[in-house]
Amino acid sequence: MVFGLGGTIAMTSGTGEGVSPTLSAHDLVNAVPGLASTGIDIKVVDFRRRPGASLTLTDITALATAAARELAAGAAGIVVTQGTDTIEETAYLLDLLHKRPEPVVVTGAMRNPTMAGADGPANLLAAIQTAASPAALDQGCLVVLADEIHAARWVAKTHSTNGATFRSPDTGPIGYVMEGDVRLLARVPYRLATPIPSQAERARVGLYTVSLDDDPTLLDAIGQHCDGFVVAGFGVGHVPEPLVQPLTTLAARIPVVLTSRTPAGPTLTRTYGFPGSERDLLTRGLIPAGWLHPYKARILLRTLLAAQAKPQDIAPAFAVAGNLDEPASWPWPTSTLTGDRTEETAAHA
Repeated sequence: MVFGLGGTIAMTSGTGEGVSPTLSAHDLVNAVPGLASTGIDIKVVDFRRRPGASLTLTDITALATAAARELAAGAAGIVVTQGTDTIEETAYLLDLLHKRPEPVVVTGAMRNPTMAGADGPANLLAAIQTAASPAALDQGCLVVLADEIHAARWVAKTHSTNGATFRSPDTGPIGYVMEGDVRLLARVPYRLATPIPSQAERARVGLYTVSLDDDPTLLDAIGQHCDGFVVAGFGVGHVPEPLVQPLTTLAARIPVVLTSRTPAGPTLTRTYGFPGSERDLLTRGLIPAGWLHPYKARILLRTLLAAQAKPQDIAPAFAVAGNLDEPASWPWPTSTLTGDRTEETAAHA
């Protein structure tokens, strides 16, 4: 099953004022060389036609619901085509909302169809092959571009124009598509499943990136309008000393999650002890994000708040999502992935 959301992969030029998403999901599928010879039966839905920057959590929640319905009806996997601007966030949201064993695969393009060497058809073919492969079962949401398979939980867009922009800085890709086959070199050990957010509940979650000699007035101005807050600190989770008291006050009112603005590596919990260090901030009520990076931390916090999670469940959720080891307990169902499946679903997507 292929759901089209728009994005660069679906963009063409019309008025001479740049490209925009005009191609339907059917147009994209029909333009893939070699797809017919795979024997994969494909159903296509033109779900949205928007640039990736304009997608909303409402869009992705609706997509997750529609995907679950198709999987329950017998689809072996889901492919989503969209703009690359927000893939690292939308894919993670889909991973949080996806509770079935069949794969959900997100792909896109860095070079639009009007350019020489457009990468959309190759990416879409690899995504469809991944979604139809039994090897991808129990891996949640995956991101497939440039024949690399990444876990939604770890993938990031690392370059604004390079075709090999998607990387997983902490782990690397978990597999590749080679000669039409899906080869997984590693498997996702477990996934965090969250409730579906309420469409009536629009939680405001701020993301604040700390910078040198930061002004606490700016943090105060943002924080007072938020229901939840993510701070991207220096290194392993440090902030300038003038930000300590504003963050302490904020954490007494709303959940505040501490992440690192550094592209790779975790937020620590007990190494440094100076004012504004990770240890100091955690004693003041901030929640450590572990290996979860700022954009994904914001997605998780907003999803939990929109699902009306209890305040005492926020920190355990981040303990699950931000660690590499399987958690001992979690108040909602956690999908434990062993890869030991005795049944294989027929190859169609």
